[in-house]
Amino acid sequence: MLPETYAYERGATRAAVLARAERAMDQALAKAWAGRAEGLGLSGPREMLILASIVERETARPAERPLVAAVFLNRRRLGMRLQSDPTVAYAVTGGSGALTRKLSRADLDSDSPYNTYRIAALPPGPIDSPGRASLQAVAHPADSDALYFVADGTGGHAFAHTLAEHNRNVAKWRASQEK
Repeated sequence: MLPETYAYERGATRAAVLARAERAMDQALAKAWAGRAEGLGLSGPREMLILASIVERETARPAERPLVAAVFLNRRRLGMRLQSDPTVAYAVTGGSGALTRKLSRADLDSDSPYNTYRIAALPPGPIDSPGRASLQAVAHPADSDALYFVADGTGGHAFAHTLAEHNRNVAKWRASQEK
């Protein structure tokens, strides 16, 4: 379903409102797929939807969505695992995604087709309902060769092109959490 505000009339059934939200998602996804950039490496609209759902969960900052999408598409192109924490949270919560604690090493090692630390592919389905902005971010990712990102301690992310640079960003993030 497309997460938007929907006007409806008194007496409208829940099923009718949900069907409308599903049609809206179908239309938004079809539009994003039809207007996508070349060479994304996605096999079809369903893969776009799944990746957009991960982008949606990774960042709430609109400006970061195309960068996050670029990182994931770059990693896929190189055969790297996505290693997305929200997919692990989705897996260990049985699909609710609402984890009330930090992810543990055991969580990252958990056996699930949604755990992108373990699987070398997209999960079998979306982990939430992405909005139009996340669909468009995947359809038109940033022009970046970044392969990594980590929280920067301010609500955003630090992006990196190399593992060494990423490790420095992780160290900065950890130091910010100890303050």
